[in-house]
Amino acid sequence: MEKLVEVSDQEVRIDFALACKCRTTVRLKSLIPTAPVAFKVQTSSPHKFLVNPPSGLIPPLSSTTFQVILKPQSQLPPTFPRSPSDRFLVKTALAPDLTRNSTESINSDFINTWFNSIPQQSIHDLKLKVAFVGPFLLCHAVSIGDCDAVRKIIKRQRSIVNELPTREAESLLRVANELDNSEDMVNILVEAGLMCDGRQRLNDVRWESKGWTELHVAAVFDRTEEVERLTRGGECGPLDCRDKEGRTALHLAVSKGNERCARVLVSAGAEVDARSNDGRTALYRAAANGDRRMAGMLMEMGADPTIGTLDRGVSAIDVARDKGHKEVVQILERGEAVLHAARRGELNHLESLLEKDASVNYCDQYGLTALHAAAIKGHKETVMMLVEFGADMESRDGEGHTPLHLAVEGGNVDTVEVLINRGANVSVKSNKGATPLYIARAMGYEDISQLLLDKGAAASVSSLPSSSSSSLSSML
Repeated sequence: MEKLVEVSDQEVRIDFALACKCRTTVRLKSLIPTAPVAFKVQTSSPHKFLVNPPSGLIPPLSSTTFQVILKPQSQLPPTFPRSPSDRFLVKTALAPDLTRNSTESINSDFINTWFNSIPQQSIHDLKLKVAFVGPFLLCHAVSIGDCDAVRKIIKRQRSIVNELPTREAESLLRVANELDNSEDMVNILVEAGLMCDGRQRLNDVRWESKGWTELHVAAVFDRTEEVERLTRGGECGPLDCRDKEGRTALHLAVSKGNERCARVLVSAGAEVDARSNDGRTALYRAAANGDRRMAGMLMEMGADPTIGTLDRGVSAIDVARDKGHKEVVQILERGEAVLHAARRGELNHLESLLEKDASVNYCDQYGLTALHAAAIKGHKETVMMLVEFGADMESRDGEGHTPLHLAVEGGNVDTVEVLINRGANVSVKSNKGATPLYIARAMGYEDISQLLLDKGAAASVSSLPSSSSSSLSSML
């Protein structure tokens, strides 16, 4: 059954504290444009939780919220952050016969009765897990040396440690330093951004032991301005300097979900497909984390989703599939889908992909983009669409050919004219020095040769070996 609503998060995350009510808000967004959606919320632990309101109506394409209240608890959760015994079930159904103009229709008892009266197959269920988080549990996890719980709390609340008041942060550090596994715990807290004096990050941890440079540290802590300064001024040394695990600053920024830092690094020239000692790329890390925004950004920057790890050859696409990160898989596969659609001239499919933010400049292992593929196949309308969506007309494949080179090789004068009229460089040279005019003459295309001359191509071209204009059709 088609999903009726979208939930703000698949987990109900509650900042836990002993002996007091703990609250969190869940947002529901209707995906239906034509009718209101009724909902009601059930919990597996009614003795622990209250829901307000427990049911209601969501107008078409609108949002509403309900509050989950944890009753005061006298003991810590038996497990945290995830609570395997606590769950919420949100029942939803189209309710065209109910309107907000009727006070009766939004009464909880009325909606409960209404749900009981409709066929079960018309009800769509959303299952929400429960996670207990917050500073109280973080401090408890640190005090007992539970590194796994600390990592999982921080993963769910990325800013939790650097939002602690100075006194609490210093106390937490002292506790961590007294543990048997103090080095591991301190590293976890510091890498998450623990502040010890309210003005600067902890500076008494030996970054040298990790092989981190200033750029690594700035990338880990999401210090975008510092990353910009270091990359702009050349103060950081090589952009792709490695730590002891072979990780670059880009690897660390991506692993921590620091998208702005990662974008600055790639824009400054960091190698987007750099591999750490285990062969993992930054895109692999984004895919493994299920970070769809980061994966999309890296794909847009030309990252290759097919590069495998050194041990088992697992690629970014493979790990996203293995971990069930469906949205990331779609993002990684969309680049290939755009390439295939362009190659086949499938305009409707291509437009649909591009309107859903598929990467228009994705390239395969040969450096071929969708525009290259459409150009050599002579798909004029496809070329026009790709250019309208921002395709790079001067992108180069592995041999330095631009889409115009390949359009000439494809022999379709209309496609060549489209590219030239939209600003393609008629005098561009491949790695071996071949211009579009050289290729046109070498292949005997007189009409294309004349068009290029009319559009400003130099009449004299250097004599190149015939191998420089060898067909690339086998790549496509």
